[in-house]
Amino acid sequence: MKWRGKYYLQRWPSARAMRVLRDKVRAATVISKAERPLSAVVAELNPVLRGWEAYFRNGNSGRKFNAVDGYVHERLAILASRKHGLRGRNWAICFTHGWITRLGVYRLTGTVRRATEHASR
Repeated sequence: MKWRGKYYLQRWPSARAMRVLRDKVRAATVISKAERPLSAVVAELNPVLRGWEAYFRNGNSGRKFNAVDGYVHERLAILASRKHGLRGRNWAICFTHGWITRLGVYRLTGTVRRATEHASR
């Protein structure tokens, strides 16, 4: 794609790559692991998120990164709800963006780089 005289890569994660990452997040945040501290779950998730971000950050995968961040937030909030005996899906009210930031979860949003093609035209 050409924008302002330069050619940019049009690359983003495939549906299969998104599904594999969601499966890894789901396995790390399964309800049976509610007895583990959230810091241990975050320590397990962060290397996966960092590696996935390093592979897909070049291109235009910002929307996919936002979707992954939302999914990780939701899964951790549901796990914390179960851990603390809360019911219902009001996780967005109780577990805000500040909460997930304090946990130290690696966020993918804002890490995309618009990489130019290797050959200039």
